Amino acid sequence: MSLFDLTGKVALLTGASKGMGYEMALGLAQHGATVVISSRTQDDLDTAAAEINKTVGAKRAHGIAANIVHKDSLQALVDKTHEVAGPIDIVVGNAGVNPYFGPIAGISDEQYERTMNANVQSNLWLAKMVAPDMEAKGSGSMMFTASIGAFRASDTLGTYGMSKLALIGLVRNLAMEFGPKGIRFNAICPGLIKTDFARELWDKPGVEEKYSRAIPLRRLGEPEDFAGLAVFLGSDASKYMTGQALTVCGGSSMWS
Repeated sequence: MSLFDLTGKVALLTGASKGMGYEMALGLAQHGATVVISSRTQDDLDTAAAEINKTVGAKRAHGIAANIVHKDSLQALVDKTHEVAGPIDIVVGNAGVNPYFGPIAGISDEQYERTMNANVQSNLWLAKMVAPDMEAKGSGSMMFTASIGAFRASDTLGTYGMSKLALIGLVRNLAMEFGPKGIRFNAICPGLIKTDFARELWDKPGVEEKYSRAIPLRRLGEPEDFAGLAVFLGSDASKYMTGQALTVCGGSSMWS
């Protein structure tokens, strides 16, 4: 168990009031970490933090609202995390957007810029803001949610996939630059997961069954499938892993 012991660690998670982010926060808290969860709505965060605390039987979760696309809001999130929990040891950048569904030739400049800002630039901001905490300790782990869409073209999710490929590139460069300081960076690449974010892709008659037949594990992913991965990447169990893009897709992208 010592490999996965997160007692005394502080984890900051974006996009964590529900779905994958919530389950990753819960997993980290169950293994001893103090978790600060963030999304745009404080009421949702208060409910999620209370549920985590109830489940673990201790006050290990705090909710702080922030909007990732605004740099000052992200900085306020980091500053408030320091106030309520202390220096940050683990970052889970799970927040993201997909404002456009359709051929890439039809996307507006505003939609393109929003996608890249939220899915790439905001994570660079967050990494730069938190890195000093980890540099001071000589250790730390940051993980960012990308997608298996980064590895394939799409006539409906092209810009989203591009942004996630760029995010993987960002992770690899950060891993190279901050590796000598003991900070690890990895990307998590989900397949189709049954979250509200992806509801338009799976919540239609017959669609889930159709997709499931093409997945070796014969099911779509569930948010709780990511709790163990967050614990692994945040703990000493993965202390020699950095710069990687881990696919969590039930085997659907094993041939990519």
